[in-house]
Amino acid sequence: MEKKIAAIFLAHINPLTVSHESIIQNLLQNYSVYIYPVRFLKDGIEVNTRSFPFSYEIRKQMILESFNYHRNIHVLGDYAFLSPYIQYFPPFVSPAFKRLKNKIILNVRENSFITYTGDRAERVLLSLFGFNPVKANRQVISSTNVKNLLYKSVLFSENLTPNLESKSDELKWHEFVSPKVGQVIEDNWETIINFSNTKDETIRVIGMKFPKNGFI
Repeated sequence: MEKKIAAIFLAHINPLTVSHESIIQNLLQNYSVYIYPVRFLKDGIEVNTRSFPFSYEIRKQMILESFNYHRNIHVLGDYAFLSPYIQYFPPFVSPAFKRLKNKIILNVRENSFITYTGDRAERVLLSLFGFNPVKANRQVISSTNVKNLLYKSVLFSENLTPNLESKSDELKWHEFVSPKVGQVIEDNWETIINFSNTKDETIRVIGMKFPKNGFI
């Protein structure tokens, strides 16, 4: 990996998993790390769904507490799509997409940077827009896996699926997040309860997920 001064990590991080933490820890060995948990805003209010249950502030807390407020970790909210999200397409010519890129780069204090993403489609877009993405593999433990276990845990606790498999799943999610993240999740358990029985109100466009609410 070519050594640069800063690393930009664009991700959903919903929630922060041990795979995320491993990526960030590795980046910290060579870079000052700028982490941008994606946000979707409609009329200035963050849109959360079953796929994106935790707010930006909760995800920021997960990251900072997990790394003991490391001085080389900067968590920023400027990776924010403003409704209507369709304005960011097609990304190659969209003025809104270009503004988003410039807003992200503006925060980087170092003279040079690379970006990290485990998503192939995002890596192509980042390359086309001069974000200098490094080659990376998708996480072994994804946020989607953890969310599914969290929702199963709620169903188990409500005795909606009282069987041994559900009991096993109820315990498994703790294995895929750090203890500090686990505590943040438990402190915000009402969020998981609220989304556990809802539909996945998202759509996928060019490999990226967006909330249906506010897309058009």
